[in-house]
Amino acid sequence: MKRGAHILVVDDEEDIQELVRYNLEREGYRVTCAGSGEKAVDIARQNPVDLMVLDLMLPGINGLEVARTIKGSSATAATPIIMLTAKGEEADIVTGLELGADDYVTKPFSPRELLARIRAVGRRVEAPQVDDVPEEKLILGEMEIHPGMVQVKVKKEAVELTYSEFALLLLLARRPGWVFTRSQIVDGVRGDNYAVTDRSVDVIVAGLRKKLGPCSGYVETVRGIGYRFKELHDKCAP
Repeated sequence: MKRGAHILVVDDEEDIQELVRYNLEREGYRVTCAGSGEKAVDIARQNPVDLMVLDLMLPGINGLEVARTIKGSSATAATPIIMLTAKGEEADIVTGLELGADDYVTKPFSPRELLARIRAVGRRVEAPQVDDVPEEKLILGEMEIHPGMVQVKVKKEAVELTYSEFALLLLLARRPGWVFTRSQIVDGVRGDNYAVTDRSVDVIVAGLRKKLGPCSGYVETVRGIGYRFKELHDKCAP
């Protein structure tokens, strides 16, 4: 994330707001703080930000609802989100990742760790890798995947996927038959050393399969290892 980027810090604890603000401003970032989910959504809608640091435990609208709202609007869907979570909130972490959050930091956290996470997300957003360059769409049976448009169609009907679901599907579909471990999937979708549990990958796959409907069987489980995209010979089941 470049110096001068605008970061919205959402937390109902003023001490945390000020701690994060101080350390981010010292690194050259512009910082706006919000103490509630409602205020965070208003700020993001009125003045788009480059990244949001979002506490999940908020009064009123909680952090997951904020993430759902931000990622559900075309005007703000591209906003990267780093969640602040308490220990033992694995279910909320998984839900947040499914909604499209980019990373998370567990409280209590060090400002140094948060800065490292912000820089890592910034690198992924600002400097796409060669594999991220838009390419011709993939036609696999009755499924179409268009990397440049971030679009998936099943039987010519558009399917709405989260960022995580689309990235995971594209990773597997580019190499049908190849088996990817959960760690390889995390590295391919989120970047090296991304802190996430195996369960997070399993939940994302479950959500993806549900949305793919008749083509759900294209994403196969390799027991004890991970997942692969089926080598296709036939079309989707009717």
